[in-house]
Amino acid sequence: MKRRDIVIALAVFAVASFGPAYGQTTEGQSVAAAIERVASPLAGRIGFAAQEIGGDEVIAFNGDETFVMASAYKVAIAAAILDRVDRGELSLDQMVDIDHDTMIVGQVGLAETFPHPGLQLSIENLIEVMITESDNTATDTLMGLAGGAAAVTQNLRRLGINDFRVDRLTGEILRDVFDLPGLATPAVVAEAYKTRPELVTIQDDPNPDFEADPRDHATPVAFLQLLLAIDSGKATSAESRDFLLGVMSRTRTGPGRLKGLLPRGTPVAHKTGTTGGVANDVGYITLPDGRRFAIVVFTNSSKTPMPDRDRAIAEIARSLFDYFYVGKVAKK
Repeated sequence: MKRRDIVIALAVFAVASFGPAYGQTTEGQSVAAAIERVASPLAGRIGFAAQEIGGDEVIAFNGDETFVMASAYKVAIAAAILDRVDRGELSLDQMVDIDHDTMIVGQVGLAETFPHPGLQLSIENLIEVMITESDNTATDTLMGLAGGAAAVTQNLRRLGINDFRVDRLTGEILRDVFDLPGLATPAVVAEAYKTRPELVTIQDDPNPDFEADPRDHATPVAFLQLLLAIDSGKATSAESRDFLLGVMSRTRTGPGRLKGLLPRGTPVAHKTGTTGGVANDVGYITLPDGRRFAIVVFTNSSKTPMPDRDRAIAEIARSLFDYFYVGKVAKK
């Protein structure tokens, strides 16, 4: 089904009524299925959920199935840290020493940029690079400040969010995904490359064992609940919410995902996740009339090239953009 056919379906079903949480009508399921038929050949198994801010319509496909989050889970870490800031237990301008011996590899992150000991960053800058660059050293430092993975998960439960669990540091996730002898520090990875040069080329390959492991998984609907809790001020104070959304609006990873097919200049605040055959993107998209919607897109078990996975996410985001915008016009 081409996008033109999806747009027709969206127009037909634009006045459909949806229940709160995840109560889709038959019409809503048809729209979600139409979108999935376009995206699935590009990215294997997919799941998505979206809801207009302030509305009660939910469009979802595989919304209650769990998926590997990869780095998308860093939004939950940021929310846990900001809750501690709101409680006065931490402050955004608080300086933090970065332990050189436990720095974790990334694309071009802190571990690669600062190879020598003696680095300090404020909590607000750690959140900045964790989200905008998906930096793993910043992530694991912040996980420690949040009280560990269990504390991040407990914060989700405080918000009434189930089917969403945070279990490991990013250094541990990379260790497990690529069967490293220790945390994914530069020294460990460099040594592993000597005997396993294929590590350079297998990073985007599907990893069934990684996906089968229930740790660090969430359903699209559960992650959508977190995004809505952040935006509504339930998860954090309004000041902390504005800070986090500002950071997410500066994300530089995944320009071809949620943003890929949207009209030029469309505001998007988001966080990507990528590793082991996983390509994800979650966040907020602003419509031309100023309304906004939260969106979660997970893709797992992908054997296609990364540009195809990005395109699948872009197709879903654009189709939902059209749905929420066309839907308003149809109801007038």
